[in-house]
Amino acid sequence: MSDQELEMIEGAVSAVIFQNEENGYTILKLDVHGEEVTVVGPMAGVAPGEYLSVRGRWTRHPTYGPQMKAEVVDRRLPQSMKEIFHYLSSGAIKGVGKTTARLIIEQFGEDSLTVIEEDPERLTKIKGITKKRARQIGEVFRQQMGTRRLMEFLQEHQLPLELAALLRRAYGDVALEVVKANPYLLVNQEFEVEFSQADRLALDLGVGAEDPLRLEAGLLFELAHNLNNGHTFLPRRKLVEATSTLLEVSGELLEDCLEALIRRGEAQCEQVAGQEAVYLPALHEAETFIARRILEMSRAELLPPEGLDRLVRRIEKEQRISYAPQQREAVELAAGRQVMLLTGGPGTGKTTCLRGVLALFEMMGLDTALAAPTGRAAKRLGELCNTDASTIHRLLETGFDPRSGKLVFTRNSYDPLKAEAVIVDETSMVDVPLMAALLDALSDDCRLVLVGDPDQLPSVGPGALFADLIRSGTVPTVRLTEIFRQAAQSAIIRNAHLINRGQVPDLRLNQGDFFCLARRDPESVLDTIVDLCRRRLPERMGIPAGEIQVLSPTRRRGTGTRALNQVLQTALNPPLEGKGERRFGDWVFRAGDRVMQVRNNYDILWREEGGTDSGMGMFNGDIGVIRSIEGETITVDFDGKIVEYSPDMLGELEPAFAVTVHKAQGSEYRAVILAALDGAPFLMTRGVLYTAVTRARELFIVVGDPAAVAGMVNNNRQTRRYSGLRARLTEE
Repeated sequence: MSDQELEMIEGAVSAVIFQNEENGYTILKLDVHGEEVTVVGPMAGVAPGEYLSVRGRWTRHPTYGPQMKAEVVDRRLPQSMKEIFHYLSSGAIKGVGKTTARLIIEQFGEDSLTVIEEDPERLTKIKGITKKRARQIGEVFRQQMGTRRLMEFLQEHQLPLELAALLRRAYGDVALEVVKANPYLLVNQEFEVEFSQADRLALDLGVGAEDPLRLEAGLLFELAHNLNNGHTFLPRRKLVEATSTLLEVSGELLEDCLEALIRRGEAQCEQVAGQEAVYLPALHEAETFIARRILEMSRAELLPPEGLDRLVRRIEKEQRISYAPQQREAVELAAGRQVMLLTGGPGTGKTTCLRGVLALFEMMGLDTALAAPTGRAAKRLGELCNTDASTIHRLLETGFDPRSGKLVFTRNSYDPLKAEAVIVDETSMVDVPLMAALLDALSDDCRLVLVGDPDQLPSVGPGALFADLIRSGTVPTVRLTEIFRQAAQSAIIRNAHLINRGQVPDLRLNQGDFFCLARRDPESVLDTIVDLCRRRLPERMGIPAGEIQVLSPTRRRGTGTRALNQVLQTALNPPLEGKGERRFGDWVFRAGDRVMQVRNNYDILWREEGGTDSGMGMFNGDIGVIRSIEGETITVDFDGKIVEYSPDMLGELEPAFAVTVHKAQGSEYRAVILAALDGAPFLMTRGVLYTAVTRARELFIVVGDPAAVAGMVNNNRQTRRYSGLRARLTEE
């Protein structure tokens, strides 16, 4: 539907039902020719008495009926004395109630709002209003006018109205002036405006195509954008070429601007890993800090406890195991080194070693913390070790930095962790900024054990941290290679190792816990997966749908997660009378849906079900179930953490009946079904298949074309990540 097809209504605001001050999302009642209409959308600072022209689309709320979802809002200040009184008496201006509103109207009539904004000291003519109170009233009103003008500016330039509240929070009263001076600030992470939109705004405001402001913004955008591709730096030549293409300007002009950025410290350039590498300062600092700290810890040799051999034998007896040589080596190495890496594929005994190291640290009297990158991985780690484990983010704690207005980790070198040893599982998922934060929070003599499988997919964020640490050869490492007899009985584990070696498993054999169901068109793949989840696995194998996770390498195409989620929701959680629903974008959220938090949000509040514990922070990849949808609120249960989502937060939730393999990293499921039919070559890879297989605990089923599966095994394409960590570790 185009702008021309949007419907329009006009009227005065009769009541504001809800308003989120963080992003301006508002629910209000509009008096349209005597009929009250509900309007929802971003309308920061709107107040009763204002006259609105709203263009949008009609939707139907399951409880509250028809609503206008605003897309374009034109605001007019109250003009008649009746409108002005309604506005002032609504409480829109702090310090002005009904009585004061009536006195202002009687004194200044239709000029009341002009007086409040331009000459508030005239309000002192009214009995009871002091100079201080008059100035406060004027200041509040001017702030509201600033928000209004900012929204009008955004609307004029076809930018999201939600930006108004975010910009006001970042830059206060001068937000509009700041944006006009440098529109490229909108590309910053907290605003999430596409570079093309900010660039169009800048050109509209008169910024020249070769203006240094534009050229420098393009260079910084390319550096920041490529963090999402896993790079900690870009080679200078590639950076200039990419920006030249983006801005359609010559590389020579960009070289001059890059030098200016380097001189001002907004970018850093140095020779590393055989490249003239250009970094954003924060990534350069993180990478160099990790290299320095890890090397310091790697060189530190600690005195092992007296009678180490006796302690290890005691652990074996208590845990009823007998260590293989590599496992014993790992446990003993942890006793005498400040940092160590423990790696190996499935079935090689990483968990056994991890439990042994934890038991040894406890015998040594060390206060040990266990952590993992995601909530599900942390929960699994705690269950395996029969103790508490947390996400790395929660371990480091989050707090608000009033100077930057951002949330930061409160645990750092000034307030380090109390732990004397830290064990991190699923380290392949940890990116460079997070590892730098963790290392910064360790006390000088804290031990660190990093556990993971480098053959799984790398972290979503920048760097190839775990692989770089291993390949550098500078960090004490134990690589477990022996597959134990009990594990070798699992076709999941046998085939995972075959895939990792580039060998295609025999997909004609249905091997107990590993099956291939050949289907060669999207419709039959979807039908088979639905049947497996709804009927075959629950009825024949006793695995309920809630313990099955469907994966796909891709979001789009015929067997991507988008199509899978639609058919699975219809089959597993159909609409019923009385079951709450809420439409958001192309998706209808429904009570009972499995959903995923898709971005890190440190200031989401959660409470523990049935307990008194509460906290802040939900993280990318956390999966939960919608408990209820009541009014505008969606309540989600994340494994016992209860979170309430208001309408403006729904962009952080996605359906999770099916998720991409990348999103499933760090999680383990009782049964995994992989849709493998088609996808982009960079997604249909050996690493994606290996990661998918190793997510399954009891059962793995691939549904699709066996030729596509073989193609994934043979496609060992690994997108190169520009990272200087390995070079820094080896060069020093």
